This record gives sequence, structure tokens and C-alpha cells, in this order.
Amino acid sequence: MADENERIITIPLRDTKNAPRTRRAKRAIKEIRENIARHMKADIEKVWIDTSLNEKIWERGIENPPNKITVKAVRFEDGLIEVSLSE
Repeated sequence: MADENERIITIPLRDTKNAPRTRRAKRAIKEIRENIARHMKADIEKVWIDTSLNEKIWERGIENPPNKITVKAVRFEDGLIEVSLSE
């Protein structure tokens, strides 16, 4: 990786299918936070999810989030990590 402050990551969300149907989209957001925190070596509280990514997860309703999603994670100087959809 040339630039450690920016990464494009494909996150598998298959574990969301283990959650109850009425909590799957919420669980997918939680999994994205945990995955980004692990790969970018930061606290979960420092991960900020963009509204476009949130809308993409909730697009098909609470019961049917996507199986995987490709995101772009950018780390700022203050340690905050912004996660958005990769184009």
C-alpha cells in the first residue's frame, strides 16, 4: 500500500444472515465498523460511516442487506476514519 491513509476494502457481510431478520441491516453496519476498525487499526468509536453507504445498506430494507460491499476508508490526522462507497 502506497498510501496508508486511504484504502479500498471489500467487506463480506455474510454473518448478517445469522442475525434475526428484523436486525440484519443494523448488524451489517456494525460489521462494517468492526471490519474497518480492525483493518485500519483504530477504535470502533473513531469510524464514521457516510450517509451514502448507510443508504446503500438499507436500500433493500432491514431484512435483506447486500452480501458484500466495497468501501473506501480514509484516515484523517485526528484519527477519525471516514467510510464511504467506493466509486
